[in-house]
Amino acid sequence: MKDILLDRQQLQDIAKRLGKEISETLKGEAKVPLFVGVMKGSLNFMMDLIDNVDIPMYTDYIQIASYVGSKSSGTVKLLKDVSYDCEGRSVVLVEDIIDTGTSMKFLIEHFKLHRPKKVYVCALFDKKNARVVDVPIDFVGHVLERNDFLIGYGLDYNELQRNLPYVYKATPKDVAELDEILAKDKAN
Repeated sequence: MKDILLDRQQLQDIAKRLGKEISETLKGEAKVPLFVGVMKGSLNFMMDLIDNVDIPMYTDYIQIASYVGSKSSGTVKLLKDVSYDCEGRSVVLVEDIIDTGTSMKFLIEHFKLHRPKKVYVCALFDKKNARVVDVPIDFVGHVLERNDFLIGYGLDYNELQRNLPYVYKATPKDVAELDEILAKDKAN
């Protein structure tokens, strides 16, 4: 049995609350704001979030890599940049989880090169106790008090289980089972 942290309804409630907060904050912007999903982990959350935003918006995504398995590598690589012009418009970076802050700091600095009006950060999870680099988070879904490894609803283990409709705290047994699946897949 999985140790579920947030079920489907709780995740929907977070998306609804944050969508309303962001809509209120960005209402009346001169330029249409751009929502940027940090791929691949934010995909599920971003889709639910923008369903609850009631202002005009553009959407795009950016892809970075910083994780190997369940650990942050400490190095961030840009794999895919945004395709929209960000100059003079508010940008909302949508992230699944902010832990060390290294990736988000990289993204904020990267977006400054695009000369936006302002960069807002929206995170489903804020893992404050893992923070190494201080980064601003404007919209937070859920603050984590412990440094658990989470899987589901976009959060993955080596690309597996992003499709789960809930988020659970992965145990060493869970990780071992996923490693077995990966080993079998690689062998075939």
